[in-house]
Amino acid sequence: MEHVRWLAQPTLQRPMLIAAFTGWNDAADAASNGVRHLVEAWRAQPLAEIDPEEFTDFATVRPHVRLTSEAKRSIVWPTVGIWSASTPGGDVILVLGPEPALRWRLFTQQVIGVAQRYQASMVLTLGALLADVPHTRPVQLIGTATEQSVIDRFDLQRSRYEGPTGIVGVLHDACGAADIASASLWAAVPAYASQVPSPKASLALVERACEMLGTPGPTARLQSEANDYDTRVSAFVNDDNDLVGYVARLESMSDSGELDEFDGDDDDDDDDTVGGELADDGHPAGEVDSDELMAEVERFLRDQGGDPQ
Repeated sequence: MEHVRWLAQPTLQRPMLIAAFTGWNDAADAASNGVRHLVEAWRAQPLAEIDPEEFTDFATVRPHVRLTSEAKRSIVWPTVGIWSASTPGGDVILVLGPEPALRWRLFTQQVIGVAQRYQASMVLTLGALLADVPHTRPVQLIGTATEQSVIDRFDLQRSRYEGPTGIVGVLHDACGAADIASASLWAAVPAYASQVPSPKASLALVERACEMLGTPGPTARLQSEANDYDTRVSAFVNDDNDLVGYVARLESMSDSGELDEFDGDDDDDDDDTVGGELADDGHPAGEVDSDELMAEVERFLRDQGGDPQ
């Protein structure tokens, strides 16, 4: 853990470590905003941070310049932060920051080291991907794990995914090698609203994570923001006849159960969608009849396998 800078040394009892990373696995900022909300709502205390120098391409994830109250310039580096909190369901370690660009195995060693130092009961990652799902329906969520005991305890699905992966997949592999239980939660967000942060998806992730932790979810603010999100997205959808028809088709598929078997995948680079492509302006690319749309959904699900890890 030579790249971890400790800021405090609290006494924690078998905490659950909950992590999210901005970038590839964070469509509509849903996962990162979910963990950020928990940090704020639980008034989590800084525990440590991972020095970004070894792991970050600063030309891609750039540091920011800030001015102090004395108008002096300072650099804020894109650091992975680590916090601790105590909840009615148990102690928690929260990890949040940009997905590293370099030396992933070394990076995961730092996170695993933190988990081992505090004898974490499990590692839970949050993610979000783009899919052809309507914003007017409940968020589709999938939870996966590889250990049968974790699957049974939390009513998850077995991880079956094969293909490109992100830091989340590498972290879960490292958890397995270190004999640390782990699980992953993924939310689907509407592809046609990809540029709008989704507190609705964040809310779904937070509620499920807190359920697994066994603690009430601090969701009042997210619920209010989710209502505003629905109103905002509905407003721009209603201004475009093509989108109105497109969303109506997704609603019909959702209501008939044809989209109920959403399978997440961590190869989401904010371009993959379920049920057809989007044109460069964000509109559905041409007319797609229901048979074609369903065929594309089925192909997507086959391609994704069964697991975002």
